Amino acid sequence: MMRIALALLAACLALPALAGAPESPPALSAAQIVEKNVAARGGLDAWRKINTMAWAGHIESGNVPGAALPFVLEMKRPDKTRFEIHVQNQRSVRMYDGTHGWKLRPARDGQPDLQPYTSEELKFAHDAEGIDGPLMDSQAKGVSVALEGVEEVGGNKAYRLAVKLPSGASRHVWIDAQSFLEVQSDREAHNAVGMSGTVTVHYRDYRTIDGVQIPFMIESGGSASQATDKMVIDRIALNPPLEDWMFARPEVRQPHPMIRAAAGLPNLTRPNGVGAPALRAIAATPNPSAVLGSGHVQ
Repeated sequence: MMRIALALLAACLALPALAGAPESPPALSAAQIVEKNVAARGGLDAWRKINTMAWAGHIESGNVPGAALPFVLEMKRPDKTRFEIHVQNQRSVRMYDGTHGWKLRPARDGQPDLQPYTSEELKFAHDAEGIDGPLMDSQAKGVSVALEGVEEVGGNKAYRLAVKLPSGASRHVWIDAQSFLEVQSDREAHNAVGMSGTVTVHYRDYRTIDGVQIPFMIESGGSASQATDKMVIDRIALNPPLEDWMFARPEVRQPHPMIRAAAGLPNLTRPNGVGAPALRAIAATPNPSAVLGSGHVQ
């Protein structure tokens, strides 16, 4: 009788702990998780309607404390990208046309410094997530996905997926077990001297833009450093007019900076400078709230 009483007492004492324990997420296959992720982000049809996208915001870098570095990121299907960032009143631009990439940076002599992408940079650009990421329409892209388990990310349960790209590159993606949105990813990367490491990316502050979910805060950091970079998106434009020349090798034969300044010429030979079409589209929108998100966000 005493043993029965002790057993009942132990069971009663365990009830509060059991009641407060987080519930395990439902057992789903990798295909089911991807399907729910696509639906949570707005659906495949909505994303297929987006041919171009532009982000305008700033980067808070752990390597430059207290600085907010303005940037514009422009993307065009199938895999064109253009990224412009301003640092200390100087502009640096990276362009990728789907096959080749270039880096345009200011030089000490005042002339633009144009360099092609390195082999490692080309590999990264080729495997970049693009407009909608690897999970959206993954089968058509030739992306394979496998479920590796359930882990805790930011205090919530998340499905850990192993994602293999057509190039053979692999990465991990964590899908929140309640919202089914991406909350974290990681990939292997190499620095300028060839050392490898893991880059971890966190996706936060999701907002709805024209029916699709987009994170307005993206934070990344490497395993070898405590410093992180935070990309804060202030405005987003869907389907702005982006011409192919914006992603091609730029013309760099320009007059001397003093002559250009006296003539009132822009920094690049293209009209209105880098990123102008997207910014003009944002500024000219009659009802900005219809296509833009305002707030906060390799």
